[in-house]
Order: sequence, then C-alpha cells, then structure tokens
Amino acid sequence: MSIQGKRIALMIEDDYQILEGWYPYLRLTEAGAVVTVVGNGEKKSFSSKEHYPMEADTSPGEVTADDFDGVVVPGGFAPDNMRLHRPMIDLVRDIAAQGKMTASICHGGWILASADAVRGRRVTGYAPIEDDLVNAGATWVSDEPAVVDGHIITARTPPDLPDFLKAIVAYFDR
Repeated sequence: MSIQGKRIALMIEDDYQILEGWYPYLRLTEAGAVVTVVGNGEKKSFSSKEHYPMEADTSPGEVTADDFDGVVVPGGFAPDNMRLHRPMIDLVRDIAAQGKMTASICHGGWILASADAVRGRRVTGYAPIEDDLVNAGATWVSDEPAVVDGHIITARTPPDLPDFLKAIVAYFDR
C-alpha cells in the first residue's frame, strides 16, 4: 500500500513512548508519506521515556492544519506534556475539525479529548484514560486493537501498532 505524498504531522514531546513515536514515523515514511515532527516550539530535541531522542522539524506556531492531511499523537507521558502547550492542542483540534485523519495511541487520546475531537466517536487507548475519553463524550472500546470511526483512528498500546498503522495507511489508501 502507498500513501505517497500525504502530509502527516507527528506530534512529539518529552517522555514519548519510543515505539509509538518511531514506528509511525518509519512506517508512514516507508509508505510514501511526508512525516513532519511537530514539537512544542521551545526546543528542538525531545527524549523518549527511554531517553532516545527525536528531533522536531517545526512547531505549531510555524504550521497550520492546512499544511497536513492528518496527525498522529503518540503516547507515553508526552501527551501530558503537550497539554501544557495550547498551540499543540489547537493544531490537533484544527486538523480534526477539518475532517482530516486524526490518530492517537495509548495516552495520545488525552490530546484528542482536549481538542474536542472524540465527542460522539468510538475510541480506544490505554485503559487508565478511559474515564477522560468518556467524559469528553466518546464511547470507549476496550476489546479492539485499533478503532476507526470516520477520520478518528485510535489504538491501545505498542503491541497494537501494526493494526494501528494498517488502519492509518488504509484510511489514505481507500
């Protein structure tokens, strides 16, 4: 499958889960997408929970939703750090509001909740954020590795990454 030329924002912050940051980056790049790593704008390099760096290409102040066909939000504790930077939430909100592919895995659903992107949607994620997503208006799904509801794609944890990325690629390859 190919998603040649699709422009995907990959949100990044400190304490991202290494597989949830790098697997989407590499898999989407391999499929032909142009993946732009979007950091908070305060620094260039972000460390995973395992201290592996990922360099940001840009910040939310330098791009808009119009620059992208979709967005991926990895988990770990990065989403908690992203919530401290309103422009990161606003970029995800604007991409979702335009009906573009909006994806998260694990704790990444926190950003979708803050961006008001899950109201009325079926979603999944890391079990401890269920209450947050339900309180944001989502219907929680616990027994599917990846859930697709329109342009919203969510997944639970690293073992679900293959299903998550298949769903993202299939979204664009339809």
